[in-house]
Amino acid sequence: MPHDTPLISTIVGGLVLAFILGTLAHRLRMPPLVGYLVAGVLAGPHTPGFVADQSLAPELAEIDQKRHRVQSVIV
Repeated sequence: MPHDTPLISTIVGGLVLAFILGTLAHRLRMPPLVGYLVAGVLAGPHTPGFVADQSLAPELAEIDQKRHRVQSVIV
């Protein structure tokens, strides 16, 4: 299954938001985990006004399945 730009932009956007808020939390002398949690709340599906792209779920599941296969081969 080819992956399109929306999938890549969703993953990159989530990682960038987590990095920015994790760094901000660290500068405020809090654990970076606090920033990661806030990023998850802000980017999560229960955020008001968020419209999820239902076609991304199978693609994300495919990525996770491939990760599990690679992990089981390594171990």
